[in-house]
Amino acid sequence: MRTETLPGTLPTRGHLPALRPRTADGEPVLDVVIPVHNEQTDLEPCVRRLHGHLTRTFPYGFRITIADNASSDRTPEVAARLDELIEEVTAVRLEEKGRGRALRAVWSMSPAPVLAYMDVDLSTDLNALLPLVAPLISGHSDLAIGSRLAHSSRVVRGPKRELISRGYNLLLRGGLAARFSDAQCGFKAIRKDVAELLLPMVEDTGWFFDTEMLVLAERAGLRIHEVPVDWVDDPDSRVDIVRTAVEDLKGVWRVGRALRTGALPLARLSRPFGDDPRDRELAGVPRGLARQLLGFCVVGALSTLVHLALYALFRLEAGPQTANAVALLLAAVGNTAANRRFTFGVRGRERAVRHQAQGLVIFGIGLALTSGSLAALQGAGSPSRTTEAAVLIVANLAATVLRFLLLRAWVFPGRRDPARGGEPAGGSGRACPDGASFDGASRDGAASDGAFRDGASPSPSRTPSYPYNHDPRSTR
Repeated sequence: MRTETLPGTLPTRGHLPALRPRTADGEPVLDVVIPVHNEQTDLEPCVRRLHGHLTRTFPYGFRITIADNASSDRTPEVAARLDELIEEVTAVRLEEKGRGRALRAVWSMSPAPVLAYMDVDLSTDLNALLPLVAPLISGHSDLAIGSRLAHSSRVVRGPKRELISRGYNLLLRGGLAARFSDAQCGFKAIRKDVAELLLPMVEDTGWFFDTEMLVLAERAGLRIHEVPVDWVDDPDSRVDIVRTAVEDLKGVWRVGRALRTGALPLARLSRPFGDDPRDRELAGVPRGLARQLLGFCVVGALSTLVHLALYALFRLEAGPQTANAVALLLAAVGNTAANRRFTFGVRGRERAVRHQAQGLVIFGIGLALTSGSLAALQGAGSPSRTTEAAVLIVANLAATVLRFLLLRAWVFPGRRDPARGGEPAGGSGRACPDGASFDGASRDGAASDGAFRDGASPSPSRTPSYPYNHDPRSTR
């Protein structure tokens, strides 16, 4: 069962028209961008080799876009000549450097439904290009990346580059909890509908651009397809490794902080419920309830163990009522925070104090249940510690059921399933799995800057100096 797409979110993925050279309006299906800076020697052999490969093997219409970002050598002339000689080649000139800036500019204006890029040195075997874009054309995946670190990849490079690459990916896994295997391979693709919503959230304009893009896409729950590649290192690489490493570390810190504070409206990248075959509505069960119940049970079990451990500790120095009250208070604060984050998918600081206050009200109800049970037990005689613990467990179970109902209906109403970006579980508010909830235009704007608002486009500084199909020769 599929549902309607929420305004401002991604549509359902679908297979592009099969066995047609171009889309219905005559535009290419694939746009391969080659960002270059002072590559007058390698540019023409690269483009001709890529064009020949696509002509022989690619069953859809394609375009090759040379994104010349501020070259000071003969690169613009070479690009212009290729634009004139080869129908499927287009040259675009930008007056500012930055691989990320070039990709953002060209991708933002490209009409192709599938967008890709590769480095001009063609270190990656071109036989991986069709497997890279096929999952995007079929509607299976949202992004695709080439991976040099997959088990079946074959890579030729020196130990220094190998160490740097693996160290960087370990940093991403530890610092940003990234699960993709290779962030730096210059061989990636993305669907146009995803790029339109994702690119305005990506701030970096240099080498960290695609890493930031992948991290945000993964956190938003988008599907990233990895393709093992054969890769040969370019010994003439002019990348400043030290400077790039410093900028990457700054980027990791900036993105990590944004994710922790919930500053990014990643809910806009959610797919409609039912896009995945596993998303099926259970009869009589509201969407999201099953997963919320599972998360709540795990948090509740841990909270019960913490409560019992604290009760046993405080019982050494205090009476049963005092020990129970203090233990339950401490466990309740942790329980509310854990349920807020893991069960209902709320991140960031917005309304955190309010949620804790509501949690304390529920704590009072639980305290009344457990304290009343203890009082009744004490009135019946002098029970053993084992009996006290058993009564507390039963009372806690009753309080737990009531707690879940109150959290779902009162504290976190309308929360969507935190594991996927479907419709809200109830109510009309939209929720962001990696940030504060977005229930209206004013709150949406408060959580992000103007570049993140629905329908916004990148700032003027991120657009190229010439129109998309403009011939750079007329400006030289």
